[in-house]
Amino acid sequence: MEPRELTAAVLAEADRLELAACGVCRAEPYRRAERTILERRERGLFADMSFTMRRPDRSCHPELLVRDARSVVAAAHSYARPEPAKPGDEPRGRLPRYTRRDEYAVLRDRLRALGEHLRELSGARFVVHVDANWHVDREAAVRSGIAVPGKNTMAITRRHGSWVVLGVLVTDADLAATHADAETAAWDACGECRACIDACPTGAILEEGALDARLCLSYLSQSRLDELPFAEAFEDRVYGCDICQDVCPWNRGAERRAGELEPDDAEDVFPRLADWLDSPPDALAERYRRLYVPDLDGRHLQRNARVALANVSRERARARPS
Repeated sequence: MEPRELTAAVLAEADRLELAACGVCRAEPYRRAERTILERRERGLFADMSFTMRRPDRSCHPELLVRDARSVVAAAHSYARPEPAKPGDEPRGRLPRYTRRDEYAVLRDRLRALGEHLRELSGARFVVHVDANWHVDREAAVRSGIAVPGKNTMAITRRHGSWVVLGVLVTDADLAATHADAETAAWDACGECRACIDACPTGAILEEGALDARLCLSYLSQSRLDELPFAEAFEDRVYGCDICQDVCPWNRGAERRAGELEPDDAEDVFPRLADWLDSPPDALAERYRRLYVPDLDGRHLQRNARVALANVSRERARARPS
């Protein structure tokens, strides 16, 4: 099959597999992303995070991931499920959307199915990377035209906003790129909008597209710190933070556009704080194995729960009639 014909077949299969978005770019070095990672790492903006920032000489080079790699298929999976009401029966925390179930596993399975389809069509070799150290997924999404970088560093898709997880299929198949200029974003998502910058309670978004992890609630909730700074800013959050996504105009109505997704269960969204604090730390960490917990130590989650309980208790006290 010709590259354009093969790309069309891949995109049709991606649609059948209900991927939220899918595109193709060349398996070439991500020079821009590599420079950015090195510059921000030098500034200390990643704190002690490693992930794709530890080895940009690998994570920004998809051409190294498969022998004779020629193409990268970037894909997005939406997790914009309807939000349940928070039960008012007892003190509860809050988990961000992407953590409530293993959304990465869904995308990984669909990309593998897409790869098998590509193999049947062309005999191509492929490898799938989703939430992995060895590939900067956002860069492939931008290069393929399915997303653009927001001021809050999140990848923004046209239809589903930033309520997506990203992944790639790297292959030796010769596919036609879906975005003509890989070095330029497909559109300007943000313009003059500052909603995410102004909403961040700690000022973690320093400039357009640059975030200081040392000030970010999401990073801090996943840190090894004994005590959390900005404790009151966490409110009822026990892990992660969705503030900069909650206020993003591109995310308005995303639940409706995502189709018939099953609503999140209130128990998954708003865990009982007493349950987190009373559970053996090891059992708590095992229950939330899908989350990144430093050293798999549930005491980090219980630290977060103590902060949330103090904040929730304070708010409840304020709300009582005098």
